Amino acid sequence: MSKVGWPTFWHLHPGVRKREELSLGERAADRMRNIMGSWPFVFSFFGVMILWAAGNTYFLQRVIHHKAFDPYPYILLNLFLSMLAGVQAAALLIAAKRTDSIASEIALHTVKNTDDIRTLLDENTNLTKEVKLATDLLDEIHRHVAALSPGADDLHQVSRRPLHSGTRSSRLVQPPVPTATSRDRLGP
Repeated sequence: MSKVGWPTFWHLHPGVRKREELSLGERAADRMRNIMGSWPFVFSFFGVMILWAAGNTYFLQRVIHHKAFDPYPYILLNLFLSMLAGVQAAALLIAAKRTDSIASEIALHTVKNTDDIRTLLDENTNLTKEVKLATDLLDEIHRHVAALSPGADDLHQVSRRPLHSGTRSSRLVQPPVPTATSRDRLGP
């Protein structure tokens, strides 16, 4: 990457092709965009124009006495600026086309990531629902075990959550709760 101009980090994006994967024209467009679209280029361009005018007007015309190669209306400078404008127009179009391709690569990467995240969220939601059903079923089993063996309630600290309507565990049949007479038959 060029060190001239503003630092850009789009080339670090995982969805954008790396420098080695770009064609020669794409690398040239990136370099041209980074150089010509920078403040150092603008200031150096103004510097060259000022030097051209000062050199032709003051140094060559006044010091060397009418030996300036491009006197005051600066016709040659106008010709160079017109040619540069034509080349810059084409360069801007090339740079804009390259910028569009970078934006489309990033957008495609973002769409793919969004779809992957949606898939992961759906899987997570389904797993959470399955864990909820398994937890409800386990609570139901704990209640049945506690109802069948009276000492299990003291040993395992079974949670006594109310059954939610519409869940799978609410469809199970509740076993009969042992009475005092059945405890007496079991013995100490």
